[in-house]
Parts: sequence; structure tokens; C-alpha cells
Amino acid sequence: MTTSQPRDPAPDATPFPEPEEPAATAFLPPAPRHRWGFGAFLLVEVVLLASAAFVSVLVGDTGPGPLPMRVVLLGTMLPTMIAAGVAVLITFVRGNGPVIDLRLEWRWADVKTGFRYGCVGLVFTTLGAYLWTRLVGNANATSAISALVEDRRMAIPAALVMFVYLWLLGPICEEIIYRGLLWGAAEQLQWRNERWGRVAAFLLSTAVFAASHLEPLRTTLLLVIAVPIGLARLVTGRLPGSIVAHQVNNFLPALTILLGALGVASF
Repeated sequence: MTTSQPRDPAPDATPFPEPEEPAATAFLPPAPRHRWGFGAFLLVEVVLLASAAFVSVLVGDTGPGPLPMRVVLLGTMLPTMIAAGVAVLITFVRGNGPVIDLRLEWRWADVKTGFRYGCVGLVFTTLGAYLWTRLVGNANATSAISALVEDRRMAIPAALVMFVYLWLLGPICEEIIYRGLLWGAAEQLQWRNERWGRVAAFLLSTAVFAASHLEPLRTTLLLVIAVPIGLARLVTGRLPGSIVAHQVNNFLPALTILLGALGVASF
């Protein structure tokens, strides 16, 4: 008499499934510690202010007529780019590089999250700008860059360069400084709870970002702008999320300045 052997269950078609990528979350494991802190951020701010002062002297009085390219390239772009470059250099010299220290890992999930927060922020920014203009008047609600190009025509190449900077490049530089370097300095403090460290970094970077524009009458409006951008950084735990949110938020203002500088429309 033969006994039938129990049949082995059918093997799983995928015995070793690929692990799914974890969802974006603000509560990521902490990055390796770096050897820079608030002193590095203060150094970058000094570089930003000093280079802006030097460039203003270098550019001098532009006089009437269309804004020359040197004003666009030097006056609006160079100081922030230099400061962001110094921030990246600090991470190489006293840290682990910008990818680790500034959380510059690229993930499509962060791009989608940043886009959503940027769209929400754009709605609140547009509404806030309207209300703020009605409250303080159009002259007091204008940004420094808008005041620079107000009633001034620009050559097409200069206008396009400024548009690309305000929309894409400027947000990258500012995010490296404020929600990269400053955020990392605040987050590395010895907090009892990692979550509170990230919340403190969000609050501090939001306030400093608004104040650092040196436009006292627009500080409240800048806070409204900064909150959704900072939330994108907080939720994703990485810098590209806030970069995308910042770029989305800057698109309409950059387009408005472009059309005004080309004389296509007056706002």
C-alpha cells in the first residue's frame, strides 16, 4: 500500500518581490551629522548682503530708457547665486555634500507634492496680494524687483533672462539658503523629539525667509507665500519639494513682470 505524499503548494510566482519605495514623509531618519550650523547660515547672509551692495555700486545709475542686460544679470541674479554657491561649498568643506546635508535627493513623489503645495500657495498668494494691495496701496505692495522694472522697458533677451531666473533659478538658490542651510542648522540642534526639530526648522526658516527680503511693508505677505513652500519641505523631508512649490508660486509673478517689461501689458 502506497501513501500519497502531500503535494507542495505551488511556488509563488514572485518569491522575492521588489520592495516598494517608501512614501514621502517628513519623518525621515536623520542625515549624518555635519560640522556647520547657524554660523554658516550667517556667513551666507553676509555674503548675500555684501555682494548685493557691491553689485549696486558696480551697476550704478542706469538712467532712463530700457534696462541694460548688466542690470538684469548683476542686480537681480548674481548676489543670490553667489550666496547659494557659498552654501553648497560649505556642505562640501564641513559636511557630507549638498545631497545629504541639504536633502537634495530627487524623487518624482516630491515633485508632485511640491506642485500641489505650490498650486495651493499660489491661490493664497494671489488672494493675499490682492487684499494686501487694497490695504496698503499699490505702491507699498510692490516687490523690489517689480519696482526696479516698473515703467521700464527691457530688451527681449534681458526680459527672458529675468523671467527664467524669477521662475526657476531664483527659487533653487533661495531654497538652498533658507530651507536647505538654515533648515539643516535648526534641525541638527539637540531636540528631545525629531518631530519638534523639524517643526522648529519650518517655523524659523519661514520667518527668516520673509524677513530676509528686507521689505518691511511686505513681510506679512511674504509669510503667506512662505508657509506652503515650507510645508512642502516639511511633508516630503527633502529640498526638491519646496523648490518645486516655490517655482510654481513664482510663475505668475514672473510672467507678470515679463509682460510688463516687454510692454505687452501694464499691471
